[in-house]
Amino acid sequence: MNVHGRDLYYFTSVAEELSFTRAAERLFVSQPALSKQIRMLEKQLGVVLFERDRRTVRLTAMGEALLPHARAVLAAWQAAQAAVEEAKTAERCTLAIGMSTSPGRGLLPALRTRLVSRRPEAQLVLRQVNWADPSAGLADGSSDVAFVWLPLPDDDRYQYAVVAREPRLVALPDGHPLAARAASDPEGKVDFTDLLEEPFLALPPEAGPLRDYWLALDARDGRQPRIGGVVASAEETHEAVASGQGVALLATGNAPLVARDEVIAVPVRGISPSQLAVAARQDDKRTLVLAYLAAAREVGATTC
Repeated sequence: MNVHGRDLYYFTSVAEELSFTRAAERLFVSQPALSKQIRMLEKQLGVVLFERDRRTVRLTAMGEALLPHARAVLAAWQAAQAAVEEAKTAERCTLAIGMSTSPGRGLLPALRTRLVSRRPEAQLVLRQVNWADPSAGLADGSSDVAFVWLPLPDDDRYQYAVVAREPRLVALPDGHPLAARAASDPEGKVDFTDLLEEPFLALPPEAGPLRDYWLALDARDGRQPRIGGVVASAEETHEAVASGQGVALLATGNAPLVARDEVIAVPVRGISPSQLAVAARQDDKRTLVLAYLAAAREVGATTC
């Protein structure tokens, strides 16, 4: 038996008005259509719900029994609709922000301030993503926007705004011979050519072109790097450098995450600067996403 919510709504309206005419006006339907619907409900239930004559309409005992349950069903359905609408609103207002490490540099509060000034309903949720995913959750849709390092794999799938351009440093174990060389250099730097024989810590292979970038393949003249280990977080990088597994390139702004205790960071001459960007999927035109990208462009204009 399929009783529709509309049937119960019609029934409660007639029960409350005790008049088919007034109930029809309340429901914005014709009286014959309302009467037909009530008769169909009575037929489905196999009972008479109303006693009616030309002047009065009264609930039968079966109608009295049905009324509180009909009201409860309608109230539950209204609550369900309200819950769905609330969930829809929350989904529209929630922005999942992916990142492989904390972007630092004051970027999160700066972007939040700009976004909320335009979209005060925005709710920001931060997601930490393993370094094996260079898109920081964009590729699988778990992030709406993300802080990513360029270059991105499948670059044409994404739209982005660069928010930081920084020299790359090399993380070395304290006491490494190159640390002394940097100390004696007028600029406090080492040449990348001095690092070519060093074992390097690499991102997981899934990182694709980003793995190649942090190994500086473009500055090696075709020479393949020695891989001393694979790292997937700042903490793993710190531990691997400190234990002598290898050296690692990192952005200046990320140096405090790695260069501490037994690890130092030294500027490198002869390689391009790093670029940190806020990215989103190219086909994502949602208002919050575009607003966050616009805020990123504004911040990037002041920081880059």
